Amino acid sequence: MLNRRNFTIAGLSVLGAGVMGQTISYAHNHKQHKDSTMNIDWKNIKKSEWKTRLDDAEFYVLRKEGTERPFSSPLNDEKRDGTFVCAGCALPLFEANAKYESGTGWPSFFKPIKDNVETKRDFKLIVPRTEYHCARCGGHQGHIFKDGPKPTGLRYCNNGVALDFIPA
Repeated sequence: MLNRRNFTIAGLSVLGAGVMGQTISYAHNHKQHKDSTMNIDWKNIKKSEWKTRLDDAEFYVLRKEGTERPFSSPLNDEKRDGTFVCAGCALPLFEANAKYESGTGWPSFFKPIKDNVETKRDFKLIVPRTEYHCARCGGHQGHIFKDGPKPTGLRYCNNGVALDFIPA
């Protein structure tokens, strides 16, 4: 449902992406998932290596904390059972049963997989927000808002390009 609050959020996000000089569209190909069992020091990978591992849109969101255009991700419509994983390192972040339709234009979840996301304060749009990222590689995923459904009341508003989906 696109109400005034959601319309404002979507507009601010587009404005924020435009102010940063980039608006991304979802051009994510379903590449083979990174081997999450490899002995990689994910948080210390150099910028040049991330650029070879990720496409431009993934790099912009995951490593530069960018935002994709709302309603651009095919993951908005993903309804199968499965797991949403970090597009940077394949760490499982959300189970499909925690996804819901928020009307904001981004995949939204009410609960992450325990211990797989970390948070920090973000002041990029002047108003303080809570940003969350992958606990393994540090890749930016999105922001948390307190307007989600029960049981948590939280909305993890995720950039679709920062996720891959693995069907059950």
